[in-house]
Amino acid sequence: MDREHRLKRLRFRAWHRGTKEADLLIGGFFDRHHEGWSDHEIALFETLLEEQDVDIMAWAMGTQPVPPQYGGTLIQALESLDYVPIAR
Repeated sequence: MDREHRLKRLRFRAWHRGTKEADLLIGGFFDRHHEGWSDHEIALFETLLEEQDVDIMAWAMGTQPVPPQYGGTLIQALESLDYVPIAR
């Protein structure tokens, strides 16, 4: 599968998680960061999407420790939470 097709598929999966909160967090993260990802980071995000939404959200908010396989720049960007739109 070519890169473009993989990213389109990932975008759909990131924005269709099952709850609005997870859609905003995971989908917003994808939209903000995917353009600069390497093939390794794309593969890591694909693996991350297999995890439960509550776990991903807990890792992003720092309420649960991040498993070692997700450590690195991808999870650091996820933890920043600067991609989640907040009404003021």
